[in-house]
Amino acid sequence: MKAAHYPGTPAPAPAARAVVLAGLLAATVAGCGGGTAVRPGGGAVSMRAQWPAVEPADPVRANGVLMRAIGLVGTPYRYGGNTPEGGFDCSGLVNYVFRDMADLRLPRSSRELAAFQGPLIAPARLAPADLVFFGTGGAVTHVGIYVGEGRFVHAPSTGGTVRLDRLDGPYWARAYSGAKRVLR
Repeated sequence: MKAAHYPGTPAPAPAARAVVLAGLLAATVAGCGGGTAVRPGGGAVSMRAQWPAVEPADPVRANGVLMRAIGLVGTPYRYGGNTPEGGFDCSGLVNYVFRDMADLRLPRSSRELAAFQGPLIAPARLAPADLVFFGTGGAVTHVGIYVGEGRFVHAPSTGGTVRLDRLDGPYWARAYSGAKRVLR
């Protein structure tokens, strides 16, 4: 599979393609959808049908984060959970994966993660291992880890499990509120 290249964007590097392709192999269970995301501050953000492959700042650490996160797909959701044995909530999953694979200590809640220092990322510039945020009415209430090709890993809700979903899925596109890069 050849990664798409869009005019005005740098050509994807082989390492970025490898990270994205590895994530996509495990992401085949994700659903499909389409739509437009509304940012809490106002304007609509168009979700792409095709996503450019963007090189992560640290491809080795990003790949480790992705492989660990994808390996946790199927782990039960548990509010306040932060271990594979006890289950995960969304921010517990993010914290566990980044601490385990990148030795990075992050804030515990999705709201604190959204406020954590690091550049904001436009949807067209998402790189593997970026954090993606969701919420309504201006409040961030959910976080996931971007895999590539418009897909992300997250722990969605009580009764569910850690899973892969698409940013352009009907619910996630409406609730999308932004992204942040924490690996540099």
